[in-house]
Amino acid sequence: MGLLGLLVGLGLLVLFAFRGWSVLLLAPVAALVAALFGGEPLLANLTQVFMTNAAAFLAQFFPIFLLGAVFGKLMDDSGAVTSVAAFMAKRLGERRVILAVVLAGAAVTYGGVSLFVAFFVIVPMARSLFRAAEIPRRLIPAAIVLGTSTFTMSALPGTPSIQNAIPMPFFGTTPFAAPGLGIVASLVMLGTGLWWLHRAEAKARGAGEGYGDQVEDAAERAASDELVRERATTAREFDPAELQHGHRSDQPSPVLNAILPLIVVVAVNLLMSLAILPRLDVSYLAEQRFGGTSLAAVAGVWSVAVALTAAIVATIVLNWSRLPALRLTMDAGANASVLPAFSVASLVGFGAVVAALPAFTTVRDWVLAIEGGPLVSLAVATNILAALTGSASGGLTIALDALGDTYVDLAARTGIDLALMHRVAVIGSGTLDILPHNGAVVSLLAICGLTHRDSYFDIVMVGIVTSLLALVAVIALGSAVGSF
Repeated sequence: MGLLGLLVGLGLLVLFAFRGWSVLLLAPVAALVAALFGGEPLLANLTQVFMTNAAAFLAQFFPIFLLGAVFGKLMDDSGAVTSVAAFMAKRLGERRVILAVVLAGAAVTYGGVSLFVAFFVIVPMARSLFRAAEIPRRLIPAAIVLGTSTFTMSALPGTPSIQNAIPMPFFGTTPFAAPGLGIVASLVMLGTGLWWLHRAEAKARGAGEGYGDQVEDAAERAASDELVRERATTAREFDPAELQHGHRSDQPSPVLNAILPLIVVVAVNLLMSLAILPRLDVSYLAEQRFGGTSLAAVAGVWSVAVALTAAIVATIVLNWSRLPALRLTMDAGANASVLPAFSVASLVGFGAVVAALPAFTTVRDWVLAIEGGPLVSLAVATNILAALTGSASGGLTIALDALGDTYVDLAARTGIDLALMHRVAVIGSGTLDILPHNGAVVSLLAICGLTHRDSYFDIVMVGIVTSLLALVAVIALGSAVGSF
């Protein structure tokens, strides 16, 4: 009965989340259903397991949600994201339209701008470029997914994405874990994704397919669509409803002023991770008032938080005249972080209740028995949970909450570098999460005024297939030569 309850609870969560119900309501209900079938005490699971683990997730990662959303909103309202996208379009757009859209998305998301901010800025640019080049607009979502939701989310060393931050407390790693393997994975994703998109473009031109019908006001409708909002907030760290608040500049930021904050994120993250924090005396962290922890457990989050803070300051200083309503902009950014953070925390609470059920030992034993070793079983676990929840961050946290300590022990016994574990876990969470019910996919299609039937196959090819190929490459290289 316990295993049946686990499956029923998970099924209810997936079904009603896809129908647009709030995860804040669904996750505790689904967790209690699983506990009920398992004959476990309901109130104890709600307050001592669900809430405790959800609160622990917020305690660890809310600073990144908060700072990332504020930074993204500042970059949006100052016109910096628009400026970066326009710069890419001018430099590459006339002959290399698809590459321009992909690199524009990659530049802003690797620099720390929230995904949904990038969507609402890059989609209009992509429409203009694709229409001028007579490339079918049905390929726009795939081009944007390749640039924003693949290698810059899970593979590029130092990416400030929440997915790259989640394994750090579990494995004691930094945002730059396994940098060489991350670069290899990024090249695989980018190369195969661009090959597919150019192949699709050539095929469309051969068939005489043009841009297609123009859709007006799709982005505005998507921003105010409550169904889109509920799905979106479990996928990434920004509530799209807050894009309508604040005060957007009438003039785009100068290109240098727009690019510098993105460089600050990467540079400060690198300095904090590799130069500053390792030299600090932080023995005080062992005291109980600081949680009796260690630098390894907090260094990654500290690095990203300081990098985003420095970028926020840089954005304000460089774009002061284009932020006439600074308080409103920062308030909107702060508010945009709350619903996504609590939604993912609720998924984590659900996963904690499931992992505490006696029946979960069957699932754990099955995962650990998968042939191919710890790296393969870790990849499978993160893939499955990200697919079921439709959330890379939610699935990854559930997997590591339930199995993280086990994989640390396996790594010690088998000689696997924890940095390699980190990179496999993150890339694994960013593959099958891009299923039809994924909030980012639903939101992007709504912003583009397209349907799953129009564009989803190409999203699968550039989002799932390329990431799986990269994951296989990283596991094969890591198993053969270790982490680098």
